[in-house]
Amino acid sequence: MTTDAPETRFSISNNPSYLYQAYFSYILEYKNGTQADGFFDLELLKKSLNILVRKHYKPVAGWFQARNNGIDVVYYSDKFNDPPVTTQTLDMDYETLSRHVHDCNVELLVPAAPSAAITFEDPDPDIPMIMVKVTYLESNEAVVLGVTYHHSLMDGTAFWMFMANWSALCKHLHEHGDITEFDIPHPPTFEFPDISHFYNPSKTFEHPEYILVNPNQFPKRLQPGSEKIVETILEVSVEQQQALRQQARDFGVSFTEMLCAVLWKGTNGLRLELNPEIGSESSLYTCTVNSRTRAGASNNLCASPVTIASREQTVAEIAALEVCDIAQLVHQAIGKCTGEYLSSSYRYLHHQFKQEQDDKCNGRAGKKVMCVFANSASVKCVIATSRTFPIYSTDFGFGAPEYVRPPYWPYDGSMRIWPTPLYDARSSNAPLHVYVCQPEYIDLSLSPLLAQFIKRNID
Repeated sequence: MTTDAPETRFSISNNPSYLYQAYFSYILEYKNGTQADGFFDLELLKKSLNILVRKHYKPVAGWFQARNNGIDVVYYSDKFNDPPVTTQTLDMDYETLSRHVHDCNVELLVPAAPSAAITFEDPDPDIPMIMVKVTYLESNEAVVLGVTYHHSLMDGTAFWMFMANWSALCKHLHEHGDITEFDIPHPPTFEFPDISHFYNPSKTFEHPEYILVNPNQFPKRLQPGSEKIVETILEVSVEQQQALRQQARDFGVSFTEMLCAVLWKGTNGLRLELNPEIGSESSLYTCTVNSRTRAGASNNLCASPVTIASREQTVAEIAALEVCDIAQLVHQAIGKCTGEYLSSSYRYLHHQFKQEQDDKCNGRAGKKVMCVFANSASVKCVIATSRTFPIYSTDFGFGAPEYVRPPYWPYDGSMRIWPTPLYDARSSNAPLHVYVCQPEYIDLSLSPLLAQFIKRNID
């Protein structure tokens, strides 16, 4: 890909990226413990961000375009769609601000985003790919960064590499005043590699994990009637992690697979106890899988090549199995994410994309995006894990964040495995958090498996 041409474009519909048409937001809290002047200087933040996208992430300073043959990202050498940065200064103390961060107050701390849907009716949408909101306190005690990104261009891996690059560049500018002697730590690559050679017509896969919904309507569809969804933070201590790691070694699975098995069996058991009639109904486990290695792509690929792995059993079957047996099911689900499975996923999604185009040509409403939360299974365990991301390495020159809040997805079965500030995935030297969303009537503390991890609820 030539980046010096007046106009450069690459496709996001040659891989699963185009179906992830949603904004994701993270909130980063930084404490100004020394009351230093110039703490997170706004001009420095803007300058470093614009340098990063114009020099290293030119597609981020570009535009989405929907055309008859797909969806592209297009960018130019002489004009830039720079990420918008907004600011506010609040008259509140640090403890109050921190509470808003922990409770994920997106209305206060995250930039307002337009619709993320890329439609053929609006082939040149004004959809920023990165947006930032900087919140200062009048007391100068802290700064909060609310950062929103479009998932069609980046997944979590690419986003946290972007944040690591931005913070490193900003820190260098803060300390040295220029970037002539600076190289970003994670130089990105673009364009998803060709995966057509993985296609094997003799192998077929079911894809119960993919549900296609209208992106402008799916939040309403996902609300389970009048049930209120609450988020419970589970805390897995160092000792509990060590015990899970030993179990994982004993049964030939990974630590994450063993933890997922605990979460799946625990929530499944609670549902069955409350409603024994659902025993023959579906219990669905899904998890996001980084498919870069399987696709032969660089780990620094800036894209959203996420594959969804799944395993479907009956509620009664999961209830009857031991945790170690469920961990094997999870292991098998992740293990099937080969190049052939990735190709099958893409072909399935590409067929849906072509159907959307056909619907449009024939006057039928057709805009859809992929959403695992809309599945009708009686039990859903929808896992996303971020424990290996460099989340707490985002030092803009003023120290590491005190806390980083993951996205709040108030949908039944949503679960996110999340590091705490001192956590190291290789050594389990600090607690690990799991954010679990369930209907209000589900009391996780009643599960013998999950009660040991209970931390607190967020309404």
